[in-house]
Amino acid sequence: MSAPARGLRAGWAMVAVFLTAGAVLLLVAALVLLPFAFADPEVLDGPLPSWPLLALLVVPPSLAALAALVGTVVVGAGPRAGRVRRELALRWDPVAVKKGVQLGFGGLLLAIPAAALWTAWVGDDQATSAVGEEFTDRLLGPVPALVAFAALWLLAPLAEEVLFRGVLWRALEHWRWNRWLIFTATTAVFAVAHLELLRTPLLLLLSVPIGLARVFTGNLLTCVVAHQVNNFLPAVALLLTTTGVW
Repeated sequence: MSAPARGLRAGWAMVAVFLTAGAVLLLVAALVLLPFAFADPEVLDGPLPSWPLLALLVVPPSLAALAALVGTVVVGAGPRAGRVRRELALRWDPVAVKKGVQLGFGGLLLAIPAAALWTAWVGDDQATSAVGEEFTDRLLGPVPALVAFAALWLLAPLAEEVLFRGVLWRALEHWRWNRWLIFTATTAVFAVAHLELLRTPLLLLLSVPIGLARVFTGNLLTCVVAHQVNNFLPAVALLLTTTGVW
């Protein structure tokens, strides 16, 4: 098989991994709600109770990321030894962590005024994210509040980066796309995949520094750290509001 044919095949394999992980995310989200819906059929009629909501924050992204990792091991290109590290460009590097922090803070400098302008434009009621809306006026105990904080700050960025700047990015690399075209495509898919139509332009803007982390370092770890830094302030705000401090 020629090199271009191998690259095309490897790219489709990683696209399949990406789509499978996305399907796992949706399926697990539905399955997580089933026990609560059987126990109380009215649970889906209004705002979700705290524990079903927390389960949705933690379980589906965790299993989707796991599915992406397993899929990469099974169908990724090259020798199986070190396949995840090689295919997803996920390598431990203190320099990558430092650059991720720097780009994350740079993203915050962009995100804060952008979010303020966005809120002024669409109004407070329309500017809230789907997660923020679910937690509006909700008080939690210390443990559930910390779970929500950790999920928003650490888990969601890790899972999302494995899928978008890891699996999907690598699929397009196999197809020999230009890195700036890959950056544009993965940024767009990332924003649209949140299924928050009104916030899509804002999500596009906020994801730019995270995508640049992948362009400049070639290390997924940089993207994860930058995304986690970017999510830190919203996670703190969530923690403060759900515990009644703010």
